[in-house]
Amino acid sequence: MAKKNLFGYTFEAMRDEFVAMGETSYRAKQLYTWIYKKRVFDFDQMTDISKSFRAALKEGYCLTLPKVIVKQISGDGTTKILLEMEDGAKVESVLMRYSFGNAICVSSEVGCPMGCDFCASGILKRDRKLEAHEMVGELMAMNLLIAEEGVSVTHIDVMGTGEPFDNYENVMTFVRIANNDNGLGIGARKITVSTCGLPEGIKRYGREGIQINLALSLHAPNDEIRNKIMPISKAYPMDQLIEALRDYQQNANRRITLEYILLSGVNDSIADANALADIIHDNDLSVLVNLIPYNEVKEKPYKRSKREDVSAFFDQLKKRAIEVTVRKEFGHDIDAACGQLRAKTILGGKADE
Repeated sequence: MAKKNLFGYTFEAMRDEFVAMGETSYRAKQLYTWIYKKRVFDFDQMTDISKSFRAALKEGYCLTLPKVIVKQISGDGTTKILLEMEDGAKVESVLMRYSFGNAICVSSEVGCPMGCDFCASGILKRDRKLEAHEMVGELMAMNLLIAEEGVSVTHIDVMGTGEPFDNYENVMTFVRIANNDNGLGIGARKITVSTCGLPEGIKRYGREGIQINLALSLHAPNDEIRNKIMPISKAYPMDQLIEALRDYQQNANRRITLEYILLSGVNDSIADANALADIIHDNDLSVLVNLIPYNEVKEKPYKRSKREDVSAFFDQLKKRAIEVTVRKEFGHDIDAACGQLRAKTILGGKADE
């Protein structure tokens, strides 16, 4: 029988399982301290735990992390890693360094089922969903890499490869593990989950009762454009999506980030900016629009918008009283686009070590 990976246990699940084994509830606090605060993964080194319980842990549990098989470091300090899971599945994670902390972009699936036409993640179709312990493994593997700098991950963006709400339970387990004060203690408002737009997932997320952030990959101001670049829009048109956002806002009382990748000649006109502003104002949405310069993918026909078009789009939203930012670019000199390193490696390209 396979050993259970403790990286996949919320604090509450670990406590309940240990109590069922005849141990005290305090054991969960001890394990969380060893694993997440002290980063000790060898049960024999957990010296304040009885030998009999350590023996039980070794028999039934493990603390296995994914292997780092490729590491790329950009001139700006951005670190992208390709990880291999126990079954050989490969996923990538990225660390971005901001003035306010170190943010990791976590993948939630092995490949992506959404098929967004501009995205490198869709070049290789989804193999499977990631388990919670594998997502925690992404975070812990990155923490171990940057530990020599005396720093750790402070912010989490679940917006790597995959659709988080297509893997809802595992993603929320991961979020609760990362957020728990007994372990990593990453604040809820420092955690963002990004969706391509699954309405029922958005509504459910709004009822979770913790103050984690929601980002929506919108990328278009209407169904006509969105249908061309995001197939999910054909299943869930804009009116359903907006209704879900309003439901989320009513229940979570949180501002929503609208992610908007600017594609030259596709969605970056002044008319597009006005249409986006109309949607926001007409539906009384509390949002931040995050304009994203496109990282070009050689297998895709899309080009990044000209700098003057980005500025004009930004200025028009400002004139329409929309809160807007332009995302700082990271890792432009490495395989920066989401899914690009994984696809390059699996399809036989040479990735820089």
